[in-house]
Amino acid sequence: MTQKSVCVYCGSRNGANSAYSEAAKTFGTLLAQEGWRLVYGAGDVGLMGEVARAAQAAGGDTFGVIPVHLLRREVGKTDLTRFVITETMHERKKVMIMNADAVVVLPGGPGSLDELFEALTWRQLGLHEKPILVMNVDGYWDALHDLLQQVIGQGFADGSLADFITWVNDPAEAMSTLRGFLN
Repeated sequence: MTQKSVCVYCGSRNGANSAYSEAAKTFGTLLAQEGWRLVYGAGDVGLMGEVARAAQAAGGDTFGVIPVHLLRREVGKTDLTRFVITETMHERKKVMIMNADAVVVLPGGPGSLDELFEALTWRQLGLHEKPILVMNVDGYWDALHDLLQQVIGQGFADGSLADFITWVNDPAEAMSTLRGFLN
């Protein structure tokens, strides 16, 4: 059986609520304990650093992908199991999703939204069929949920768009949901 890989999109900052960092650490640990590889943006800052350090501390396999222009800004974490440097952000996103069996989005900012929407658009267009989970820690993504419902309700997307995202509240629920998709 081949090792499963989970692509995690999350902030390069920790955010205002400590629950975000705790969720990232817990999720990184749980991924490693499950024997699943973490695929992420290769940063050693913010929630990215938290999830990766936790996965490493639990003995997990880590696959980081970072564009050359972010090596300093996101403090490229070179001690990963696999560390890939790309030329562009687009290439980074492509390498991440192509090396994963599922996507999980933790709290984050514009970069995380960009990654989510690219994965969601590719799913809508049939370019992949990978599950996409949004971890709504302490209601962080409530407004996004409402926005997507409005996009559908106002006729700018088919109702099936809602089926491409699975909403979970915490790392334990994310793991349980992922097991259903990946096992």
